[in-house]
Amino acid sequence: MTEKISTLIEELKTLTLLEAAELVKSIEETFDVDASTGGGSGVMMMNPGAISTEDNNTVEEKTEFDVSLEEVPKDKKIAILKVVRSVTELGLKEAKEVVENTPKVIKEGLPKVAAEEAKKLLEDAGAVVILK
Repeated sequence: MTEKISTLIEELKTLTLLEAAELVKSIEETFDVDASTGGGSGVMMMNPGAISTEDNNTVEEKTEFDVSLEEVPKDKKIAILKVVRSVTELGLKEAKEVVENTPKVIKEGLPKVAAEEAKKLLEDAGAVVILK
């Protein structure tokens, strides 16, 4: 490696993540290239702590999900109430409180398939639902 390249590498090591992102954007614009197709060349510019944290987040696949009822349109309230009761096995009074006090997590720690099924049932009834 030439001295010029070694000096550049040492300079790059001192960049913050924000500065590295700005550098990548500037290189993309200047040379009309796309760094995202380079097989992770942007990752090499990050400091080692950022790389290991990012790797840990991408390796772990989430297995448990929370079903959160975000919004209940007034005209769909009764239909959604019925689905909430069937999904949560709550009584009428408790289910009504859940529906009227959105956003609210209605089921916690569900496997992905069960969470998606509950979400689909609620959305079919007219609710706005997210999985966390």
